[in-house]
Amino acid sequence: MISTFISHELKAFWRSKNTGKSIAIRVVMGLMILYLFGCVLLAGLFLNDILEGVFKHEDVTVSFCGIILIYFLFDLLMRLQLQELPTLKVQPYLHLPVKRNTVVGYLAFTAMLSFFNLWPIVLFVPFILKVIIADSGAITGIAFIVAIVALMLFNNYFSLFIKRKANLNGWIFLGFAAALILIIAGDFRFHFYSVRNISYLYFGHLITNPVLVLVPVILAAVMYYINFAYLKQNLYLEELSSRKASAYKSSTDFPPLSRFGRVGDLVANELKLIFRNKRPRSALVMGLFFMFYGLIFYTNSQYGQNWYIFVGMFMTGIFIISYGQFMYSWQAAHFDGLLVTKINFADFLKAKYLLFTMVSTVAFILTIPYAYFGWRIVLVHFVMYLWNIGINTTIVLFFANRNAKRIDLTKGASFNWEGVGATQMLLSFPLIITPYIIYLPFSLFKHADIGLGILAAIGIIFILTRDFWIKKLEADFMQKRYTIAEGFRNK
Repeated sequence: MISTFISHELKAFWRSKNTGKSIAIRVVMGLMILYLFGCVLLAGLFLNDILEGVFKHEDVTVSFCGIILIYFLFDLLMRLQLQELPTLKVQPYLHLPVKRNTVVGYLAFTAMLSFFNLWPIVLFVPFILKVIIADSGAITGIAFIVAIVALMLFNNYFSLFIKRKANLNGWIFLGFAAALILIIAGDFRFHFYSVRNISYLYFGHLITNPVLVLVPVILAAVMYYINFAYLKQNLYLEELSSRKASAYKSSTDFPPLSRFGRVGDLVANELKLIFRNKRPRSALVMGLFFMFYGLIFYTNSQYGQNWYIFVGMFMTGIFIISYGQFMYSWQAAHFDGLLVTKINFADFLKAKYLLFTMVSTVAFILTIPYAYFGWRIVLVHFVMYLWNIGINTTIVLFFANRNAKRIDLTKGASFNWEGVGATQMLLSFPLIITPYIIYLPFSLFKHADIGLGILAAIGIIFILTRDFWIKKLEADFMQKRYTIAEGFRNK
């Protein structure tokens, strides 16, 4: 039956009207993955030399045992952001005499066909063959390989389980991603504990007691069973649809938005679009990751205060940039319907402004703890918050009128260039350069506070004159709406 599923998947691919485009994308992705594979293989072959250079005063086996769990911690973080869920259109099989265990088993099997599962094997196995087996024997080497494969499978199925749960409740994904980032920060930033020491505690004992390999094997088996049971339990169409219906209701799910009238309803619909679909939801998740962006710059003295403008703009406005640059592309599937509805386009633009203001406000509040590094940082964040909701929002919506590339909401964000064009490349220049054109002259002459004051004043002026800019954007859209609609019809 597995071969039948594979045959059907291949036929669906070759019979698709987008086959040519899909092949081109897969060729490009294949070349990139092949290049990454070669880099990882090269690192694996010389891992002992790399470890000797980085940890000069440690035995190479000790340093190797200490980095394994660190690798899998970052591996889990990357999987949550980049690994795609294996899919199969199960509806045609549910009324046929096909066992549900077979369908779920196929999904579980295809879940292992991810390039993420290659990296730990290619990276660690050469070192095990060269060093561990030579020093401790074949049994210990096999135990190491089995333990690494088991941890790889645990990460694989655990990340897929979290992402499947997040499809029903987006807050699960955000909560787990935040917890994972806090775990990493607790070690590498605040030094509450050491993941490296924990890693050595296990793998160091694995050298002398290979039977400990059962621990990751059991964890992987349990995670596989949980994943399998969850898929089987949710394979019924009526259960999936009922859960979706209970999770997302009407716009009254967002009571604070009701006071904004029709604009609030449009924002509520936009929030539903974000939470229900993979790629727009990834823009929101990216904003959460950028909340830790300051730890890179504020903990390193080599970055001067001029960098605070850049960091503050991205931390309080990354959602505006990553989501707003595809503003109308998110509605590409029903854009023709929007053009013939009674929706006032000025209200449509006001909803975008309100959405960006809400998310940026939350982002600014989340960055307040950076006061630990000085209240001036919070001041810069507030100035760039005003700049983002005043000027950058307007710039993003202006460029959105020039983007006519559609986006499939159901596709993931990893290695997905759909909707990306020259407009997105040009957008980055005014967003990054404009605040520095104003601020740097004052900073160079030791009047940085005046520069910040002018940035804040310009942001406030744009906020107060928002109705004027909305009229300008509406007139610009009316001239280009048919060009945008025609572009969105090209699948």
